[in-house]
Amino acid sequence: MAKKDRASAHISPPVVTAEGITEIQRQEVLLKTGALQNAILNSANFSSIATDEKGVIQIFNVGAERMLGYKVADVLNKITPADISDPQEVIARAKALSLELATTIRPGFEALVFKASRGIEDIYELTYIRKDGSRFPAVVSVTALRDDQGAIIGYLLIGTDNSARKRAEEALLKAGALQNAIFNSANFSSIATDEKGVIQIFNVGAERMLGYTAAEVMNKITPADISDPQEVVARAKALSLELATTIRPGFEALVFKASRGIEDIYELTYIRKDGSCFPAIVSVTALRDAQDAIIGYLLIGTDNTARKQVEAEQKQLGQRLRDHQFYTRSLFESNVDALITTDPSGIITDVNKQMEALTGCTRDELIGAPFKNYFLDPDRAEASIKLVLSEKKVTNYELTARARDGKETVVSYNATTFYDRDRKLQGVFAAARDVTERKRLDQVLQEKNIELESARSVAEKANLAKSEFLSSMSHELRSPLNAILGFAQLIESDSQPPTPAQKASIAQILRAGWHLLKLIDEILDLAKVESGQVPLSQEPISLAEVMLECEGMIEPQAQQRGIHITFPPSDTPYFVMADRTRLIQVIINLLSNSIKYNIKQGKVDVKCTASTPKCIRVSIIDTGPGLDPDQLTKLFQAFNRLGQENGGEEGTGIGLVVAKRLVELMGGEIGVKSAVGVGSEFWFELASSAGVLIPQEGGDATLAPQSHLSRGSWLHTMLYVEDNPANLQLIEQIIARHPDIRLLTAVNGYSGIEIARVSLPDVILMDINLPDINGFEALKILHSDPALAHVPVIALSANAMPRDIEKGRKAGFFRYITKPIKVNEFMDSLDVALEFAGKKSSAQS
Repeated sequence: MAKKDRASAHISPPVVTAEGITEIQRQEVLLKTGALQNAILNSANFSSIATDEKGVIQIFNVGAERMLGYKVADVLNKITPADISDPQEVIARAKALSLELATTIRPGFEALVFKASRGIEDIYELTYIRKDGSRFPAVVSVTALRDDQGAIIGYLLIGTDNSARKRAEEALLKAGALQNAIFNSANFSSIATDEKGVIQIFNVGAERMLGYTAAEVMNKITPADISDPQEVVARAKALSLELATTIRPGFEALVFKASRGIEDIYELTYIRKDGSCFPAIVSVTALRDAQDAIIGYLLIGTDNTARKQVEAEQKQLGQRLRDHQFYTRSLFESNVDALITTDPSGIITDVNKQMEALTGCTRDELIGAPFKNYFLDPDRAEASIKLVLSEKKVTNYELTARARDGKETVVSYNATTFYDRDRKLQGVFAAARDVTERKRLDQVLQEKNIELESARSVAEKANLAKSEFLSSMSHELRSPLNAILGFAQLIESDSQPPTPAQKASIAQILRAGWHLLKLIDEILDLAKVESGQVPLSQEPISLAEVMLECEGMIEPQAQQRGIHITFPPSDTPYFVMADRTRLIQVIINLLSNSIKYNIKQGKVDVKCTASTPKCIRVSIIDTGPGLDPDQLTKLFQAFNRLGQENGGEEGTGIGLVVAKRLVELMGGEIGVKSAVGVGSEFWFELASSAGVLIPQEGGDATLAPQSHLSRGSWLHTMLYVEDNPANLQLIEQIIARHPDIRLLTAVNGYSGIEIARVSLPDVILMDINLPDINGFEALKILHSDPALAHVPVIALSANAMPRDIEKGRKAGFFRYITKPIKVNEFMDSLDVALEFAGKKSSAQS
């Protein structure tokens, strides 16, 4: 059918009504707006149904035919729109409007147009029923059609399904009542142009979105002037390639497809009046007259900002998810351990490269297989999964992995459960670390430790045997020596004077006996010192009194050798914290050596000085031949033969060793300065007793503050408890580089505790495997003493396994340093300990 004939078929034959208005007049009113209305009503994008005032359908456009499946002849002058609407919805609408408007509205066509008949704009949702009985939701816009006197002559119902609603509503352009019904919506922009693109209609939605008023754009610009120029150029190029024809940038690029009858919806950036931009979705329709000639274009746009933002957020979220997955996978693959995930039943869900290497299987082969299949003891492997599920985690669970080629690897299995975001159990995450080499080294170390313990046991037994032997020897020698010396003294004092020859022999016997007794006492003293069995009673001691006593004891020996000894004035009020008996023993030993190894008619000068307000130094200076550097290094070693190389003075070589240990047990320090041909100065320092007046150089006496430790010229004191000579020598050499630290040493736990109680050091360095009590036992004793509980104790041990270190930390060691030490780290730890000790000391003060 020709278009003209088809249009005619939409118009009923003339009929005269009671009001005297013919159907021809009604149709003329409906169609009088000309070619633009015809172009809109002929669009297939929406249904346009026009009725008379009673609701009988008079116009049924091609869009209505397409949507509802009826031909014009099926409905024209036969039914109302209510007859093709869901009857239940029509009844519900009548009830709702009756309540809303407080009036009775009958179900049927009246319910569909009642608001419009009262001049109220009405747009609602309704379900249409097609000819074949199928249904679709529609958005219906109803307008009352009036004549020039305002009388209702009919109704126009424009319907769209939900997918095409916006474009269909705006496609009804430029025609009296139709235009008012469509273009008053502000939800989308409707821009109608003439055939050249000049804007003719600019609705309220366009004004709201773009910021222009209709007067500012109508008959002045084209939609291209409010579009992103770069996008317009790009669209022209893209369409030129797509359609193989040249398309100019500008309005032509925006409507070219629509001008060729091709439905066109695209994205475009609109530019507002204020210069801001927003993304839009634009639907373009060519408007045609009755002869199908294009008379303009309709561009319906919606603001796409929200969707773009959602898309951007989704894109960003997707990228973050991919980044996170890549990061997680990288961590998974870079781990040195074999990593495995399983489901709760123990089926492998993922592995890393290390697991592939451990089993000799590919990732694809492993995923989906039972975890237990790759271990020497499948039951134990399966039990590990069950254990994780029940305990939530497992640590250091030992398994033996078995590879495809038969290779076995001992692994330490650590695992935990993992869950999704809803806390639903997903499975088990496990790490298997190869500990084969560690197991081998543990076995070697265990064997070495057994050997060392065996050697240590032998040494301990030897030391015990030596102490027992020395004690027994002392007892056995003293018994006959007592008789020898006793009878000799009886003969010497007999009423019958001995002959000169006998007298000389008796003197020789007594001299040798007393010398032998002295040797026995020195050896026994050494044994007691080394075994920590020397009892000490610390108390304030007057040096003047001690010096007076020592002078009387040593003067006969000095006179016998022709040595002149000078003691300090007895009126100097020096007091030290010491054991009186042991202090005298030390001074006599040093004086005896100064006499014994002096030159003929030599001199010995004894001095007492306050080296610091808290410390007293006793110096014994002789005019002997002096010692070279090599001799100085051996001076305090037991059983050295210094001075006896060329038939010189006899002795055991242990007197100075005993003196050194005694001074250290009393919290002091001993040393020597000597040069060949100049003589020697032996000195020792002890803490001054609390509240004693100490003379200062160039001034009056001042009250010395109380102090628990003689520091000499040192700022800090460190006690090192160690039975290994090499380790002792190492620490001694390290500390020697730090003149502000004084080092005290002990070779076992008990002696270390005794020295600590006497010297109250700032920090204690403690070996763990000591010959008597171990370092842990020693630490417990130290912490139980209120005077020492605050002193930081650093463990220095070859026990370097993590469990050893953890045991040390739990036991209360300030630091746990493993051998071999790193000097810088050792000194850093020592500095931290000393700083801690300083803060504790300040807090207590």
